Amino acid sequence: MLLPIYNVNTRGISTIRSLSVNVTTTEVRFDFNNHRNVGSPYRGLLIVDLAQTIPDGTTATLPIVFTTASGNPINVTTFNGENVTVAQIPGTGVYLFWLDAGSNTLQLLTGAL
Repeated sequence: MLLPIYNVNTRGISTIRSLSVNVTTTEVRFDFNNHRNVGSPYRGLLIVDLAQTIPDGTTATLPIVFTTASGNPINVTTFNGENVTVAQIPGTGVYLFWLDAGSNTLQLLTGAL
């Protein structure tokens, strides 16, 4: 008997993968393609695959910022609303976030040290 084939993540948790990481004197910016839930009135969970390593020697206190091709920067925050810093991103991999576009909130739920 053949089992049915199901598409993974159909109407499930949205996922997005970083394209690049750029370090400036004021922030570490992960860049992403535009996504249907980023920059739209979306409120819910978002799985983010950070595919690039933050370069060695980057100041640990720099805040993490995500931006899309349309240039919508958003600060990544902790549970209490403080900026997530380089020190709290242990490396590449999959992280779980809460995104509330209405309040411009992107909160790291997993991966923070």
